[in-house]
Amino acid sequence: MYSKMNNLKILIGCPTYEGYRYCIDEYLSRIKELLYKNFDLILVDNSRSDEFYSELKSRGINVLKGIYYDDVKKRISESRNLLREKFLEGDYDYFLSLEQDVIPPKDILNRLIRHVKDAVSGVYYKYYGITITSNSKKTGKAIKKGRTLLPLIFKFSDEKDKMEICKLEEVEGEKFFKIRACGLGCVLISKKVLEKIKFRSDPKLDTFDDFLFCSDVIDNGFDIYADTSVKCKHLILKKGNLF
Repeated sequence: MYSKMNNLKILIGCPTYEGYRYCIDEYLSRIKELLYKNFDLILVDNSRSDEFYSELKSRGINVLKGIYYDDVKKRISESRNLLREKFLEGDYDYFLSLEQDVIPPKDILNRLIRHVKDAVSGVYYKYYGITITSNSKKTGKAIKKGRTLLPLIFKFSDEKDKMEICKLEEVEGEKFFKIRACGLGCVLISKKVLEKIKFRSDPKLDTFDDFLFCSDVIDNGFDIYADTSVKCKHLILKKGNLF
C-alpha cells in the first residue's frame, strides 16, 4: 500500500498575482522541502501586467499567464480552471490546491494521501470580524467591533443548506472528520472530482469559488474531510507570521 501511494503523481498549484511577492520565497522554500517528491508545481499569474509573470519565469518556476478580469472572483476561478486543464492533460492522480500564502508541514502530501479520499483539507486560520454586545447598568448596551482567529473549516449545520465554522477546539490535536466546506488554501482533490467539476464564480452571490466548489463537490456525491494533524502557517500579515 505504501509503495503504491508513494507512486501517485501530484500537481501542486494556485492562482497568484504581484500582491503575493512578499511570500513567494517562503512558499518556494517549503515546496522544495516537501518529503513526498513525485509532484509538479504550476502557478497561474493573473496580475494586470506581465511583470510578476516574467519574474517568476526568470526564477525557473513553471508559471502560466492567466487572463486579468476586473471581477476578482472570476479572475481567480478562471485561473484555477487553467490549473484544472493542465491537471487533466497530465497523468496526475491528485491536485493539491496550495495557496501561495499557506505554508504547509513538510509531510503534508504523505499525510493527506494516506486517507485515500476525494477531498481532504489541512487546517489554516484567518481573522473573522465579530460584533461583541455587552450590557452595563451605567452605560446600557455597548457594541464593540473586533476580530477573532478561526480555521477555514466549516461543519454541517442542523439547518438545511447551512453550515457553521469550526471552533478552535474542534480542530485541536489530530482528528479526521467529514466537513461541509473549506477554503482552497490547502486541500488535496482527486482526479475523479476534477474530471466532473470545474471551478466557478457567480456574480449574483457574495461568495468566492472555494465555497461554490465545495457545494458542487457534495452535490455530485463526493465527501470532503479535514485532517487536523495538518496545521499550516498562514501568512495573512505582510510582516510577521501568525501560525
